Amino acid sequence: MDAERCARCGARLVSRDQGSISRVWAWWAAGLICYVPANLYPMLVTDTLVSHQASTIIGGAVEIAHHGSYGIAAIILIASVLIPMGKFIAVAFLALSARRGSRMSPNRRHHLYEVVEFIGRWSMIDVFVVAILSALVQLSAVAQIRPGPAALTFALSVIFTMLSAQSFDSRLIWDKARERERKTAQ
Repeated sequence: MDAERCARCGARLVSRDQGSISRVWAWWAAGLICYVPANLYPMLVTDTLVSHQASTIIGGAVEIAHHGSYGIAAIILIASVLIPMGKFIAVAFLALSARRGSRMSPNRRHHLYEVVEFIGRWSMIDVFVVAILSALVQLSAVAQIRPGPAALTFALSVIFTMLSAQSFDSRLIWDKARERERKTAQ
């Protein structure tokens, strides 16, 4: 049987994904579980001839700030702490509001969803910086920089939150709004 097509654009119509919210919460929880050790364990381990240093995300940002690079420290804190926490909060809000409704307009919630989707692409910047820094300094015989255990858990957290956001069926935002309109019209 041929699937229904959109009269305007000709795309194949797909019905709502009823299991969407369950997958959102599963990926969200996995991302949150990985985010905790990503902030507790070292992200970067530096070995030189005279010292060994392991830095967490926040500890590394503080150390960079102590050396006078406040802009870079701010970027690290924003990209590694504020944005991931914001994504966790936004995805949870979207999932809850899809079930229970919200005072926020569907347009604003959909815009929030698009922002979370866009930011997801940039969330791996920390992991890439650690990988590039590790590769560059490996060429030196005096120092060695390698990713710490937090690099893996941070990468997994980012991947899981991206999957959580992608699992969300954004049409559910509009469904709850239509349901509320029908109730007020009766």
